[in-house]
Amino acid sequence: MLKAIQMLGSSSGFISLRLKKHHSSNGFFSLSRRRYRATSSPLLPAFSSRKTHSLRTVRVYASQSDSNPDGTSYSSSVAVPSAGKIYKIKFCQWCGGTTKHDIPDGEEKIRAICTLCGKVAYQNPKMVVGCLIQNDRKVLLCKRNIEPSFGLWTLPAGYLEIGESAAEGATRETWEEAGAEVEVLSPFAQLDIPLIGQSYMIFLAKLKKPEFSPGPESSECRLFEVDDIPFDSLAFSSILVTLKLYIEDLESGKMKYHYGIINKRPGTSPSEIRAFTLDYHLQV
Repeated sequence: MLKAIQMLGSSSGFISLRLKKHHSSNGFFSLSRRRYRATSSPLLPAFSSRKTHSLRTVRVYASQSDSNPDGTSYSSSVAVPSAGKIYKIKFCQWCGGTTKHDIPDGEEKIRAICTLCGKVAYQNPKMVVGCLIQNDRKVLLCKRNIEPSFGLWTLPAGYLEIGESAAEGATRETWEEAGAEVEVLSPFAQLDIPLIGQSYMIFLAKLKKPEFSPGPESSECRLFEVDDIPFDSLAFSSILVTLKLYIEDLESGKMKYHYGIINKRPGTSPSEIRAFTLDYHLQV
């Protein structure tokens, strides 16, 4: 039986929790809330805000969401963690023995346990790092030359390697995919995607030199005016959300740091980039 999830919010709408720094000397942050409701848009539903004056904790057992014709919805739910792809682990990575799938002593989740040596295989999310490169009111995008999402546009990004920091990985991926030397300015967004076990960390960056060119994984790189971003040809939900948040910050005149959970709709393909809910959106 699923345990009740404790969360901040209400029974419907898209909840945004904003951290605000007090003017006192203790440096603490306070938590305020805005409710967003989705409205129709050809790209991503526009956000209309309504400030609330109370903050309450509720328990929810199921979610309700407002959906749009394009498949994008925003709800107040938080996903319950699942075992992921643990059942795909058939053999032990240490001794080659067959595995059984059971809950180890003292734990709560099903794991792959070797029937010979007894070792437990733990699966952890992968971190994807990349750069949102600002150049006046233009952003640098790469057209993918590999699957998945071949021929679609994305920010230069990829998996973090062992031995490098998130910022180092983001600059490396930008060089590999766009041939661009960049200076990282600040973190911009962390977006978790529990269903596929990925966490995106996107940094704001600027070009050190005006030159850039596609690497082996890209067929084209281009600076797009904000109004010309090809939202109908983006590769991933995470890129759609990142660019939408960036445009909103541009219009507000202040860049923020964003955290959110992208809950992909189960059973949808990666190409259905609007089939998700954006939950627990924090802005600093």
